[in-house]
Amino acid sequence: MFLSKIFYPSLKEIPKDAVIKSHILMLRAGLIRKLSAGLYSYFPLGYRSFQKVAQIVREEMNRANAQEFSLPIPTPAELWEKTGRWQQFGPELIRITDRHQNQFALGPTHEEVFTYIVKNEINSYKQLPVTFYQIKTKFRDEIRPRYGVMRSREFTMKDAYSFDFDDASLEKSYNAMRQAYINIFKRCGLDVKIVLADTGSMGGAASEEFMVESSVGEDVLVFCLQCDYASNLEKATAQRDFKTSDEPLQEKNLTDTPNIKTIEELTNFFKTTPKKFIKTLIYKYEDKPVVVLIRGDLDVNDTKLLNVLGGGEIELADEDMIYKVTNAPIGFAGPVGLKNVKIIADESVQYMVNSITGANIKDKHYMNVNLNRDFKVDNFFELSIVKEGDLCPHCGKPLQFSRGIEVGHIFKLGKKYTESIGVSVLDQNGKSVTPTMGCYGIGVDRTLAAVIEQYNDDDGIIFPISVAPFEVIIVPIDFEEEQQKQTALNLYHKLEENKIEVLLDDRKLRPGFKFKDADLLGIPIRITIGPKFLKENKVEVKLRNNADREIVSLDVVDSFILDKIKTLWKEVSI
Repeated sequence: MFLSKIFYPSLKEIPKDAVIKSHILMLRAGLIRKLSAGLYSYFPLGYRSFQKVAQIVREEMNRANAQEFSLPIPTPAELWEKTGRWQQFGPELIRITDRHQNQFALGPTHEEVFTYIVKNEINSYKQLPVTFYQIKTKFRDEIRPRYGVMRSREFTMKDAYSFDFDDASLEKSYNAMRQAYINIFKRCGLDVKIVLADTGSMGGAASEEFMVESSVGEDVLVFCLQCDYASNLEKATAQRDFKTSDEPLQEKNLTDTPNIKTIEELTNFFKTTPKKFIKTLIYKYEDKPVVVLIRGDLDVNDTKLLNVLGGGEIELADEDMIYKVTNAPIGFAGPVGLKNVKIIADESVQYMVNSITGANIKDKHYMNVNLNRDFKVDNFFELSIVKEGDLCPHCGKPLQFSRGIEVGHIFKLGKKYTESIGVSVLDQNGKSVTPTMGCYGIGVDRTLAAVIEQYNDDDGIIFPISVAPFEVIIVPIDFEEEQQKQTALNLYHKLEENKIEVLLDDRKLRPGFKFKDADLLGIPIRITIGPKFLKENKVEVKLRNNADREIVSLDVVDSFILDKIKTLWKEVSI
């Protein structure tokens, strides 16, 4: 293809609203343009790369015996109501009403619809297992869409769903999809970490995320360098130093603490450590207060807390709710004397003796507070958030942190959706059985952006050959000069005959502009044709991921390029 014939509106300046590399480079290279907040249009070169990512996904899904569907984007509200997600999904779910006042959701995911299809079309264990998938536009009304296509309101996702007769079969389907994901990201040139993850609004027993390490990633990765433990921060656990103390119980003592509220201030005042304090937090959950206790040196992981409460939304209580619960202002809450309120605690509180906590009286704290004698707890859970340097739950070595971009997420859903939608099949004895389910998502846009985030330099994108818009770009110094033109056209046709995707820069621009655009676009191989080397019947070949330049005879340049292309493809082969 000739570059002069392609709609290619590159930008010299960095767009004002772009802050991460992938967003900046996709805009500058003319791959995308913003229509509105969280809404982006793909332009021709960007869409070529997008389609290549989608095709890699499709090929690996098909290799794993998944079957492709195309389902409607609007999905009936009654299906979402059956699973409880019409309310649970919250404001991110875009709801619409048709002229007949029927309500629909613009699908952010399609568990309900695929499960409904299985309910109506599959009735015997002999028809299982199956895995269905689609590559489809999805919608989520993100409160803060940002980072270009990395977090947008309209996006393309490959969502797949497995249906199995039992958990043993689900394990096989899950592992098949897991391997397919490993293959997909390898073929896209991405280095990924597979980490344990929270199941969130999807539900289910377990899930894993596929993460690309990046300083701009929105997720925190927790991992151990000494063993294979890896998790996102929401799910991460650590070894704790909880020990039962043989310290004798002391008499509870009310102490004046004028205007002293924070753990740091209290630690200095009482000349002790944060581990001596019971931190009392009051949350608002389903319009009711919930009291949460945790040791003073630890912090509550809101995701873990929400999971033990049963899902939905939580937030810290406002000043009015805190006063209604404690009869005291913010900063003096404690568990002693609280009535008619649910109290749950992190497991750390079970081991605390003679602790210090708020007295539910302004400017006062209790010393020597003890569980069961002075206060009761309804339930204990592991609720703490892991901090860098905490000890690995597997091997006890210090945990490391980094940031990451989620490009894929796989779940063992169990029977949450099949039960709520009413799916059943007959087993070999004619007995009705509810199938079990898995789901598997990949963000196609996010994967492309993650590739660019991982592969770039000061000059632009450095595409792996598998997702580059073209494999080769030919850059004549002066396309109007006859010898350069004919040489470029001859080489262009030779490469095309060998099924190479080649772009010819035939524009009437100075060489410097052409070279900058070639680098910005990240096309893996550049062939420069100029008068200096043509005198010797040669051209210059440069790989985008390498600073070296090679001078190659025109007699062998086509075979030379084919060898280079084979090498680049090997780097992204499975």
